[in-house]
Amino acid sequence: MENAISSPGRRLRAAWEIGPIAIPGCFNPLVAKLAEHIGFSAVYLSGGALSAGSGVPDIGLLTLTEFVQAAQLTAQATSLPLLCDADTGFGEALNVERTVRLFEAAGVAGIHLEDQEMPKRCGHLSGKSVVSAEAMQAKIRAAVAAKRDKDFVIVARTDARGVNGFGDALERAHRYMAAGADAIFPEGLQSADEFEDFAREKPGPLLANMTEFGKSPLLDVKTLGDMGYSMVLFPLTAFRAAMKAAELTLRNLHASGTQKVSVPDMQTRQELYDLLGYTGYEQRDQAFFGG
Repeated sequence: MENAISSPGRRLRAAWEIGPIAIPGCFNPLVAKLAEHIGFSAVYLSGGALSAGSGVPDIGLLTLTEFVQAAQLTAQATSLPLLCDADTGFGEALNVERTVRLFEAAGVAGIHLEDQEMPKRCGHLSGKSVVSAEAMQAKIRAAVAAKRDKDFVIVARTDARGVNGFGDALERAHRYMAAGADAIFPEGLQSADEFEDFAREKPGPLLANMTEFGKSPLLDVKTLGDMGYSMVLFPLTAFRAAMKAAELTLRNLHASGTQKVSVPDMQTRQELYDLLGYTGYEQRDQAFFGG
């Protein structure tokens, strides 16, 4: 049995206690390996990236099992603790129990649950609605009760800022912590002052979302850390950059009939093999045959 220090949840908590930590979104397991190689302390699986990469919008179309499969593959690819988007928990309180158990069994460090009503929307779009605070508290209590590892992390996300205003988001944060959440994720704050004011109330350990093209200003990790945020998400940063690079590469290929102009911007074969640890696989294979 894993001891407490080797638990993914314990490692995520240890990282944010030193914090603040930047947590990049990794849209496939190889990107998670790359983030570890570069030196990040934790990684994130975004529902927005997972949905978009599957060719559908982030409106709750993917299922729990699709999320968990992606989470398991990512967790297996890196030793870093993995925080996962779990949308609204894929149902009501009893569904949340199963959601927690499957994500925990997949080897992830924790999940965040949001208080939107279905069909959910991207946190930085208008037209959202939220469930009652009491309904969300029930989900959080179910999530906490379902944990097998006490250090598995439950982050409560509130989208109330864009629906009922800043005051309701802050009140919900306190109520969600009282229900047993380990950290709070205030989505869609609209200014540096709002981030600072939210942190000043100290509802609990805080996670800031620095997604691009949204309602929140793009603040750096140090600034947010000085305000009191322990974790800073960059959920789609690498995904958006990769998609733009793919678009430019394909446009050049379509126009010229060759990829030559794009080769200088590519990861080389050797760089890929080094990241994958290709030589180690070959050496083990030879050793198994006695060579």
